[in-house]
Amino acid sequence: MVLVTAGEFMMGSDDGRNDTKPIHRVYLDDYYMDKYEVTTSRYAAFMQATGRDHPENWNDVSQVSDGKRPVIGVDWHDANAYCLYYGKRLPTEAEWEKAARGTDGRKYPWGDEEPTSRHANFNKCCDWKGYATLTAVTKHDAGKSPYGAYDMAGNVAEWVADWYDMNYYQSSPDRNPTGPSSGSYRVIRGGSWRVFADHVRSANRGTRASPTYRGRAIGFRCAQDAR
Repeated sequence: MVLVTAGEFMMGSDDGRNDTKPIHRVYLDDYYMDKYEVTTSRYAAFMQATGRDHPENWNDVSQVSDGKRPVIGVDWHDANAYCLYYGKRLPTEAEWEKAARGTDGRKYPWGDEEPTSRHANFNKCCDWKGYATLTAVTKHDAGKSPYGAYDMAGNVAEWVADWYDMNYYQSSPDRNPTGPSSGSYRVIRGGSWRVFADHVRSANRGTRASPTYRGRAIGFRCAQDAR
């Protein structure tokens, strides 16, 4: 995991969709974030230890060639259960965004340069070719966030803890926000292999899904309180 140190950052964007507005100052305590998206090999170990059902498209997985690719086809409950089993939790939306973009207001994890294949796995809609569509979680060194987290743009979009409310930023707390108390959809962050460059911006909130949805473009990573 990587340490995201306590302090303020500017969350959201006034240049994006309405649900990213207004840009606002948020303070977060220290926390840790997984350096990589959870891989098929790590999820296989979790299933073996817990007896949890396999995710969608699991028959496509080869542990020889796909062990370092991110797991997909997990719903929010699967992701949450995985994190809790290992003494972690899903990150809040605010934690996810700070870990992705740091404190200098950058557009993407690596800065303001428009994304290329050096930075991220994106812009492949809708050509699913099995797990080979995804890249190993260690590949995009040029796309690392300021804290050293990989693939926070593209590869797979990531479940976070928060319920989705398009107007939440208009009244959200300025210290350790955790999202609405209820809702119909959970937030998904980071874009994926399917989307265009605009959708892998760190502030983008354009994706949300039912907690029971399992898709080929959704995975996750975990967070943990700093002790």
